[in-house]
Amino acid sequence: MLESQDILKELQELRDDGFLSDTLLRRAVKGIAASDDRFDWVGVYLVNSEENVLWLHNYVGRPTPHSKIPIGEGVCGTAVAEGKDVIIPDVSEVENYIVCDPRTKSEMVVLIRGGDEIFGQVDLDSRTVDAFTEEDSKSVQIVADKLAEQLVQERG
Repeated sequence: MLESQDILKELQELRDDGFLSDTLLRRAVKGIAASDDRFDWVGVYLVNSEENVLWLHNYVGRPTPHSKIPIGEGVCGTAVAEGKDVIIPDVSEVENYIVCDPRTKSEMVVLIRGGDEIFGQVDLDSRTVDAFTEEDSKSVQIVADKLAEQLVQERG
């Protein structure tokens, strides 16, 4: 189970020590991935508005051939296009699912946003059907909100 408070504390300490978003994003991915065996792949995609794509910033898990995902395509791109988090209990039931790992059975996407701006997302995959809960989404959202604070500050 993801203990978001532990990750939040570490992220805040990094911010207090002057580290920038790159370090915080990497630490968040590692912390989320290590928190629960259900989380087989955890990554952060950042929005590149100029190209209208999501760029893979970093991840923990098997390599993916999808380092760029067009906004509006697949689970990740659709989440950004629609501006909402998603939990997909069974990816085999999603028509526009982009396969990164054929063993993946379920997926969760939590947006990283500051106000109305979407900076990116935390993407989690599991090899278990129906692996993600609303509680998982809320815990990841807490971490995503802390990441957004840093991104807003850097762009300010």
